[in-house]
Amino acid sequence: MTRQPSAAQRRAIRTADAESGLLRGPAAALASLVTQGLALRHPRPPHRHYLTPAGQRLRERLAAEPVRLVPPPDPDPAPAPGSGAGEPTGIFHARTATGDTGAPADPDPLREREVRSAWAGLVEMRRVTNPDRSVERPCDWERTHLTQAAALALEAGCCRGYLVSESAQPQAVRVDGPDSRAYAETLERAGWQTSAHADRRAGAAYLLASPRRV
Repeated sequence: MTRQPSAAQRRAIRTADAESGLLRGPAAALASLVTQGLALRHPRPPHRHYLTPAGQRLRERLAAEPVRLVPPPDPDPAPAPGSGAGEPTGIFHARTATGDTGAPADPDPLREREVRSAWAGLVEMRRVTNPDRSVERPCDWERTHLTQAAALALEAGCCRGYLVSESAQPQAVRVDGPDSRAYAETLERAGWQTSAHADRRAGAAYLLASPRRV
């Protein structure tokens, strides 16, 4: 970053979604944040903008500052051309738990499209934010959102019946479900490392998964 963000850019950062980093604001302000390394533009329509790890850190600093009286935020930009009622309009949330049966009888094309788009955006985030531009290794955002990142990898890999939850290890998540082998293979293809464990109390196996660093 070579200069301090403008008032409009700071406002967009401050009001970004805390969980996903989704930004809203004037197109020029968002484009400038991209050039400063504070945001990235999703490669697929409607080309939303999200905070990078550096942008997230700046957002946290701005959130800690005293709130000053400022003009009301700019209205949301108009929808992207071609986005109709069937297009996703909300923030994507990975499913940390799914049913323990096979694929649903009636597939949800909208959800499938959202998952593909979210995974493509995460791969792009890896390319933009990893120092070596590797897309094979998880990025900083995944390391700070372990449960969501692992769940997205599993859902994008068409896994079913899993439950992703926090574990006692700070850099790992727990994955329960009937198909540990499939979960492990999917996560490892997505750049995670896994290990199998037995829950003696529950009498079932589970995985510990953490983002691979090399």
